[in-house]
Amino acid sequence: MEPRHASDATPSSVSESWSLPRGVIVLLGLASLVVCVAGTRAFSGVVGPTFLALMLTVAVHPFPEWLRRKGFPAWTATIIAIVLVYSILLVLVLALVVSTARLATLLPTYADEFDSLVDSVRTLLSNNGIGQDQIQGLMSKIDAGTVFGVIDGLLVDVLGIFSNLLFVLVLLLFMAADGSSFTTRISTLVGTRPDIAGAFVSFSTGTRTYLIVSTIFGLIVAVIDAGALWAMGIPLPVLWGLLSFITNYIPNIGFVLGLIPPALLALLQGGPTLMIAVIVVYSVVNVVIQSIIQPKFVGDAVGLSVTLTFLSLVFWSWVLGPLGAVLAIPSTLMAKALLVDIDPATRWADILMSGGDGRATDAEPDPADPEAAHPEAADSDSEEDVGGAADSDGDEDAALVAGSPRTKKDPAEE
Repeated sequence: MEPRHASDATPSSVSESWSLPRGVIVLLGLASLVVCVAGTRAFSGVVGPTFLALMLTVAVHPFPEWLRRKGFPAWTATIIAIVLVYSILLVLVLALVVSTARLATLLPTYADEFDSLVDSVRTLLSNNGIGQDQIQGLMSKIDAGTVFGVIDGLLVDVLGIFSNLLFVLVLLLFMAADGSSFTTRISTLVGTRPDIAGAFVSFSTGTRTYLIVSTIFGLIVAVIDAGALWAMGIPLPVLWGLLSFITNYIPNIGFVLGLIPPALLALLQGGPTLMIAVIVVYSVVNVVIQSIIQPKFVGDAVGLSVTLTFLSLVFWSWVLGPLGAVLAIPSTLMAKALLVDIDPATRWADILMSGGDGRATDAEPDPADPEAAHPEAADSDSEEDVGGAADSDGDEDAALVAGSPRTKKDPAEE
């Protein structure tokens, strides 16, 4: 066997000899991720409101596009969209502030009812053979101030979501102005980096679908809950309806957070029977709408498993605070777009992250497929699709990347 000279080594063999082991690459990636998470948590007061403004901009992006197709000038369409978002946010915050102020004056009037309820519990425990020392140790930390503090703390956390309202409004102004040219820039990016363009379009369409569907069903849940509470005589039904609307964006446990305050008020006002009635009404409404009906409309837009959804709620709440609970799903979709969808080599992770059977992940281009082998021809064919899709709201971004290698295969082709 002849000795192999250094001059005979191919460039690929040289690069392989200098490549880092896969384990070291994984460790470096995890270390970088820890640094990024720590930095995000340290600047959560800026990152959180910034991402909230981005989500609102993504949600309303089809509206100015629709106005421009109807003949409105670009600047007029942008201003109308900004005014619409400003109005919704200001009305929501004003209603929360007024209702919370009313609650602060209402809670002290229930002090006597709370004391009588505590005495009833003491009597019940004593009649069942519980000693006075155990009863005293159990009930010593339960007083009106503690229970009322739970309700106040929850509402303060909700208002904390809008604590940097002025910062969010200013960011919305600039992001809406930049978003007016988003479609044009994505079409330019398709020609140079179709994978990156596809990742951004997938993030924007998935986030927009999630936010719009959650908003519609949140309004339905809020109206039904507020009407039921008003019929049962629970004070401040509008406030609890608003709380149900906001907590509808919190996955998995949002319904429980929205239930606690009205259930406690029902306990103080009408006893255990009224509290159970409130719990039953909330449970039926939220289980039917959020667990049965709403997922059918969301479909595969989010593409996250139930376990990953819950873990994202815990993670982003820890990183960004109460605002992170509301933005858990959009934040995870953004991280998925930047870390997984943007690189063809990491798209295998879609199978593990997505819900269902994982067949909704992006397919790699098939060399035998003419469109996959010749993306230029596919791009020219997709230009006709862009013109036809321009009449539907929010679909023009997806049409722009129809000819990119990120295009999903039809199930029949698979």
